[in-house]
Amino acid sequence: MKTQVPPIRQASREIVRELHLLDTKQDYAGHGFSECHVLLELEMLGHATASELCERLVLEKSKVSRLVSNLVKRGEVQSLANPADGRQRLLSLTPAGRRNLRPIHKHSDDQVEAALSCLPPAERDEVLSGLGRYAKALRYARISADYRMRPIRRNDNAAVARIIREVMTEFGAVGCGFSIQDPEVDAMFEHYPAPRAAFFVLEQGRAILGCGGFAPLTGAAADICELRKMYFRAELRGKGQGARLLDHTLNAARTAGYRLCYLETLESMDHARKLYRRHGFKDHDGPLGNTGHSGCNRFMTLSL
Repeated sequence: MKTQVPPIRQASREIVRELHLLDTKQDYAGHGFSECHVLLELEMLGHATASELCERLVLEKSKVSRLVSNLVKRGEVQSLANPADGRQRLLSLTPAGRRNLRPIHKHSDDQVEAALSCLPPAERDEVLSGLGRYAKALRYARISADYRMRPIRRNDNAAVARIIREVMTEFGAVGCGFSIQDPEVDAMFEHYPAPRAAFFVLEQGRAILGCGGFAPLTGAAADICELRKMYFRAELRGKGQGARLLDHTLNAARTAGYRLCYLETLESMDHARKLYRRHGFKDHDGPLGNTGHSGCNRFMTLSL
């Protein structure tokens, strides 16, 4: 990963320069960059509160307030009482705001089309896919500052047990044949001794929202580990934290000397399986070792 950082930083700097983002006097159709983004977001959303714009634009409230105030004065944005909540104001584009977006769209579309015309068709698809993924990763990295990942402690046992039972019940993984019945659920700290095993938690403030770890695969060769009990509460999903915890756990398993990681899951856990595949896991024809979890119906492995 470290070797990839310098060229990505260099490419990012070049993009910033080529888009003239360093020129604070640059504008499009009489609008500064930030004003363009306010208009574009309101066009996509239809209407939004100032707080929603702050979140979407990753700007402080005072900055957004100044931008909106200027656009309201120019008749491009209107602020109306929210019929569902009289304490809020809803911002939306006026007809003038929509008209003034047309030259902004044209300039930006022309700029992108000109750049894509310099690439063969296959590379255009790569740009589309890569830029989208990188933008999402940047957002996830920013969000990650709100969450802390650390090894499990003994006093985490009760909170971790609640998450395991809550998520497994959500997906119908209850009863005989599922890991929800494992004795270790109530004592996760004690069942993952280093250096051959490790278990981690993700917390926001003092609230534990996710967990996962690895341990030797029962009934298998000594260099095969099992990915175990990686579960996330609903409010943590879709924020890139699953990928972050999985990557950390797999690196720890490599450091512990394992050459293969195995996992069992369910067909119904579609999002989890997509996450595993993005990290290189492949479907396996049947179970390995002897986990005792006969209720699982999907098996995957990853060469470490």
